[in-house]
Amino acid sequence: MKKFRNTVVLIMMVCLVFGLAACGKNENSEKMDADARQVSQENESSEEEQQTEKKDTLVVYFSATGTTKGVAEKIADITDADMYEIVPADPYSSEDLEYGNDNSRTSDEMNDPAARPEIGSDKISLEGYSELYIGYPIWWGEAPRIMSTFVESYDFNGITVIPFCTSGGSGIEKSQEQLEKQAGSGTWLPGRRFSGGTSDSDLKDWIHSLNE
Repeated sequence: MKKFRNTVVLIMMVCLVFGLAACGKNENSEKMDADARQVSQENESSEEEQQTEKKDTLVVYFSATGTTKGVAEKIADITDADMYEIVPADPYSSEDLEYGNDNSRTSDEMNDPAARPEIGSDKISLEGYSELYIGYPIWWGEAPRIMSTFVESYDFNGITVIPFCTSGGSGIEKSQEQLEKQAGSGTWLPGRRFSGGTSDSDLKDWIHSLNE
């Protein structure tokens, strides 16, 4: 009888050990499932944030001296747009920009319609943008050749393109006509020339007029 009781007690202890182990396993499994759900929710939230962060308006600009950059930043602020700077792979020095020097780098480029300076900034995706402001200085009455490099490298289908330039006196008409032809895509609206000291109110009036 004593031996029988000992056997029963041993069987009960074994069952208890297995029962506790199973409970622990279930708790660990439930915890792992909860952790996995939390990670999945965090990933979904992060993806939603990334999608909402991207705007539908983009301001693209090239600025050799900072003048066009200042206007571009104001436009981006007014329109709540993303920004992309066209940075030359080989930056322009002050000597390169000498307007009166027929042998300067910019003189050589502007005298060669086929010149296409390389862009050093990372390529940008235009997917999701419906409106694109594109700004540049006027060199020798035209857009810098690096602007041709840019517009020939992208597809603007489905995008409204709005040029703007900075200049002391030269208009934007000739440069816009050239860039629009080189791009071969997109809906291009008439652009406008600005000086470096253009006020926020002038820019706001111009931007609002585009939607009238």
